[in-house]
Amino acid sequence: MNLGSNLPTSDAATPASGAATRIADFMQRTSIEATRPTQADAEALREALPKGAKVFLSAVPKRPLDEVIASARVIRAAGLTPVPHIAARSFRDISAASELLARLNGEADVRAVLVIGGDLPSPCGEIMSAQQLIETGVLGRRGIERVGIAGYPDGHPRMSDEELESTLVTKVAAAQSAGLDVHIVTQFCFEPRVILRWLEWLRRRGLHLPVDIGLAGPTSLMTWLNYARRCGVRASAEALARRSGLVKHMFNAVAPDPIIRALVEALSADDMDEISPHLFSFGGLGATARWIAGAARGPITLDRDGGFIVTPHAE
Repeated sequence: MNLGSNLPTSDAATPASGAATRIADFMQRTSIEATRPTQADAEALREALPKGAKVFLSAVPKRPLDEVIASARVIRAAGLTPVPHIAARSFRDISAASELLARLNGEADVRAVLVIGGDLPSPCGEIMSAQQLIETGVLGRRGIERVGIAGYPDGHPRMSDEELESTLVTKVAAAQSAGLDVHIVTQFCFEPRVILRWLEWLRRRGLHLPVDIGLAGPTSLMTWLNYARRCGVRASAEALARRSGLVKHMFNAVAPDPIIRALVEALSADDMDEISPHLFSFGGLGATARWIAGAARGPITLDRDGGFIVTPHAE
């Protein structure tokens, strides 16, 4: 599989109608990232997203346990699937992690989580890493069946590429040894060639796992750039916006449609079966969900800048 060289150079590579259909099919599998979803947010998500769509719930340092549970419950009540981030370094011990997982499963029927190390400069207790938490077996004991592992196509500000590779492979092995279904969720990236090269590397390593490709949802260019700097993403969002026409005046926002279109046109049907988009809601949860719904339901119009235009649905 040679993904990195398959980016189309013109619309002639894929008929417009076929590309639009594949984009819509791809977007129907989109998951979304939320931080503190309210009841109103959950209702907006319910109206915009397919039933059972995954809503990832970001980990917030020192957030009260009851708030974490409440967020998961409101998403589950809306007919969607809550996928909380579990930040390993934020727990004082395995008992604290076990308590959270037990409540998430018991009160919000949480069966899938994304396990991350967390951004704390030092661990709060005895758990040092995501891998260590997975290896304890506490996830399965508390009703978790599926675990997400973080991937970084564009690198990590504090880890070398060699460290990232080793960490990813060992975490996947640990999760599989624990009897968990595993998928990879990536940090957002602004450059489709970087994503495609990373996917090719992943498959060469024999890691044929589902991958949720992180993308920055519609928002202002300045917000994109701020998050890119904060998260250590090396690719230049500003340069990509200039050459790909990312600004969509209909939404008065920067949107990831050229990245999505490039991925869809480069990947084969077999590859697409294991790849799904995952949008970070930097521009607001409701606005991001409506954009996803517009792209998934259509109609969309392919544009000359290599992206597509989403037509909002009338209320």
